[in-house]
Amino acid sequence: MNTRALDILKQQFGYSEFRDQQADIINSICSGQHTLVLMPTGGGKSLCYQIPALLLDGCAIVVSPLIALMEDQVTALKQNGVRAAYLNSSLSFDEVKMTEQAVCSGKIDILYVAPERLIQPYTLQLLQQIKISLFAIDEAHCVSQWGHDFRSDYLQLEQLASLFPAVPRIALTATADKHTREDIINRLSLSEGNQFVSGFDRPNIQYRIHQKENARNQLLRFIKNEHWQNTHHDCGIVYCLSRKRVESTALWLQSKGVNALPYHAGLPINLRSTHQQRFLREDNVVMVATVAFGMGIDKPDVRFVAHLDLPKSLEGYYQETGRAGRDGLAATAWMVYGVQDVISLRRMLDSSQASEEFKRIERYKLDSMLGLCEVSSCRRQTLLRYFGDTLEKPCGNCDTCLNPPPTFEATVVSQKALSTIYRTGQRFGVNHLTSVLLGKVTDKVEQFSHQELSVFGIGKELTESQWRSVYRQLIARRFINVDISGYGALQLDNSCRSLLRGDDSISLRLEAEEVETVKKTKRSNIKPVKDKALWNELRALRKTLADELDVPAYVVFSDATLMDMLDRHPLTDEQMLAVNGVGENKLERFGKPFIEFFEQANDSASTVDAVAINQQEILSLCLANMTVTDIATQRNLSEQAIYKSLASSIASGTLSLSQAIDLTEPEVAEITDALLMSEDLNEARFNFAQVSSTLEGAYPQGIIRCVREHLLKTTA
Repeated sequence: MNTRALDILKQQFGYSEFRDQQADIINSICSGQHTLVLMPTGGGKSLCYQIPALLLDGCAIVVSPLIALMEDQVTALKQNGVRAAYLNSSLSFDEVKMTEQAVCSGKIDILYVAPERLIQPYTLQLLQQIKISLFAIDEAHCVSQWGHDFRSDYLQLEQLASLFPAVPRIALTATADKHTREDIINRLSLSEGNQFVSGFDRPNIQYRIHQKENARNQLLRFIKNEHWQNTHHDCGIVYCLSRKRVESTALWLQSKGVNALPYHAGLPINLRSTHQQRFLREDNVVMVATVAFGMGIDKPDVRFVAHLDLPKSLEGYYQETGRAGRDGLAATAWMVYGVQDVISLRRMLDSSQASEEFKRIERYKLDSMLGLCEVSSCRRQTLLRYFGDTLEKPCGNCDTCLNPPPTFEATVVSQKALSTIYRTGQRFGVNHLTSVLLGKVTDKVEQFSHQELSVFGIGKELTESQWRSVYRQLIARRFINVDISGYGALQLDNSCRSLLRGDDSISLRLEAEEVETVKKTKRSNIKPVKDKALWNELRALRKTLADELDVPAYVVFSDATLMDMLDRHPLTDEQMLAVNGVGENKLERFGKPFIEFFEQANDSASTVDAVAINQQEILSLCLANMTVTDIATQRNLSEQAIYKSLASSIASGTLSLSQAIDLTEPEVAEITDALLMSEDLNEARFNFAQVSSTLEGAYPQGIIRCVREHLLKTTA
């Protein structure tokens, strides 16, 4: 890896190492290779073109579909010291001219352009006058008619290959199945380039899907039970199918005390902009919206995405739910759906003016979405399989893993469904297969003489809708493949052989009542905030700085960065730079107020601890074999304060290390070795955060403090 790339990663963006395939992708672009990147939302796609843009000569042109996305990206880049700008319809004539002049004079490293502006002859002529380092086509699935969010303007991007043949092109998306990927490669002439397909899994997102009863009450119960603390609720997005439903739901939530705002294309543009800015800049806004909202919105602290209506496709569902938990902390994707959703979506599709081929594709996508809803096995495994990804074991972080739904023994039923596909020649869709199973003599059945087959009428124990559910679940489990380019014909996958032979058995899902709460929720990559008061003060400081700059709070620092900061308590520039997400530019702009914050917090904590702690009482509780957590709870103190008290007792000789904390000899030796590497072991203000970092956060700083006092006493 180019050392300059690592330097830029640290200095401009505040990260010490690349994630997953980022380094290889950057190398591909910097070596002049065209590149296709599929990476989950929040996986770091933007860095894959932003860093090459800063490494290569010239200006990088980023094709971006939404004004909000451009503004968000450019604002964040400028805060990181990057020379970035955008061209879109939100700019005045004078602002456009100023930006174009800056580009032509080499003062811009990254220029974001809307596709409809890029393809204009004037813009193309402008670009031919400057040195271009690369073209980045973001949300590249928009170029494909197979994709869930096709945009005709993206088709015109085909001409980039002929107009700028020497400029490397990188296409990026988080959502693309096999057909969509092939379309992207063909339309953007990427066949001779490199492809990087990262795993689609977002383990920090918990997937939950329920049958719709009273959708609004179910939603409110979900928010209040899981995303509401005192008078404050988490930031989230609620998606509805219609504009009318968006507005009525937002008003209803407001009446229940939720800070909810509506967003859809029918609202006045100024109101939409105001609501979007509030969503980006405030901590507890719930945006109720149609799916037009959210593409490219880089707000990292969205803690939940809820669907009150069934999405049209798994691609749309995956992209929309991916807007939650972009900071890597725990988030929830929650949905309710009902039969009426399916009817409405099918009616909309059937009445559209689209071609029959397009309708056939959309029906397949809707059936796949229903398959995810009805599956009784791990939802994450089903979702990943759709995109060609795999997960060996059930995830343990979806509703079907945490609260397994009722099922029925469906081996014989599945054999009948699979046999009917085989006997009819693997040439027909669900409707015809269901007719054969139920013994219905339709025109198509008579046309192919399928009433004479041995499978005709063998499935009368189930209804038509039940057979559809069986087929959807078998498709979701990949026992059946769908030839969507061949009129939706169902075809047997090799994996179904053992099931057909009777070597394997299978259970399928029965409809289950909604489980009110998931009690075993797995919270990936997140530690509970021990000192909530200090956490709230830290967030308040961030908001004050963000308001002064007129930017969203996360542009200053993300929640993940604040959480790392809270764990480390940085008191110097060097310690601040060790915080994940703090680069040299952020240190220069924001380091001082945060360092001062922790200096004051440490002074206050020392004063409070001195007053609150009865040293002898803490010692007695420890000798009574109470844990640090139990003592902290009983005394209503922080665990940090308890560890300080125990460390003081170790230093005075009234308590041994083994009495204070439960560590094995190898663990004590590991911490001791890390302490001995420190140059300021005997200093009053010892850098516990640095030792914790050396140990990769394996031990709380309080434990390190106790081992240090033990080491100092035994080596004195």
